[in-house]
Parts: sequence; structure tokens; C-alpha cells
Amino acid sequence: MIRALLVAGALALAACSQTPSMQAAAPQPDIVDTAVAADDFNTLVAAVQAAGLVDTLKSDGPFTVFAPTDAAFAKLPDGTVEALLKPENKDQLVAVLTYHVVPGKVMSADIAGQKLSAKTVQGSAVAIDATGGGVVVDEAIVTTADIEASNGVIHVIDTVILP
Repeated sequence: MIRALLVAGALALAACSQTPSMQAAAPQPDIVDTAVAADDFNTLVAAVQAAGLVDTLKSDGPFTVFAPTDAAFAKLPDGTVEALLKPENKDQLVAVLTYHVVPGKVMSADIAGQKLSAKTVQGSAVAIDATGGGVVVDEAIVTTADIEASNGVIHVIDTVILP
């Protein structure tokens, strides 16, 4: 009887002390859900929805997204965002948004110390300069790098880049 209690107690203790890797991990959010949760990408999320790109950015990827903040969109000339969000300008909006996306998952360490260009989903190449201690994409500065998502990575930028 005592042996049975000891075994039962040991099993209960083992179940309570599982390491996090042994417990079921919550699934990592995708790029869209990560942007929504950050609450600094409301304009970007609205634009992605208006462009019909939500399903694309929720797909397997992987993608590297240079994500402009709400403040970055606010730096555009008055009326620009509103004009791009109109249904008749959807093609232009898609072009602008897909210029912020590079196929594959590129972490900052992968490009450290390099100057290069990368072909965007839009089709044009974006200039990336990681030689000065930070990363600049066209004229935008990466303010936060390497936000991992289940289907890629987000690098936060301070300016909307245009093709």
C-alpha cells in the first residue's frame, strides 16, 4: 500500500513538473495576426484587408514583411492613404503593399554587413543596406527587426516605401 502511494505521488509530481517543451505550446501567430496584435499597424492591416491580401499573408509563406507603422503612413501626403483605400485604386494599393514583401524568411543576421537588393512580391527590387549598424530598406529605417511569425518575419519600418 505504501509503495502504491509512493508511485502515485511520484507520477503526480512528474506530471506537474513537465518542462515547457513537454507541454503543448500555443501555436505561433501568422504575419497578419501578429500585426493585428501589435496595435501599431492599424493602417497597414486596413490596407491589407482592402487589397484582399489577408489570405495571402496568412498562407504558408514564408514571407519577409517590411511593415510600416501607423506613424509611417501618417507621413504620407494628406489624402494618400484614403485614395489608395478606394476600390478603384485597388491595383495601385496591391502594388504598394506587395513592394513591402519579399519571398522567404530573411532575418537581420542573414544580411548583417551587406548591401544588396531583393526582389519583392510586387516584382521590383528593394535596396537593403545593412552595413551601417542598422538596416535601411530603400529610404526606410528598420526600427524593430526579427519579429517572428509562423509564416515568416516582420521588420518594422518608419516610412512607407514605394515602387
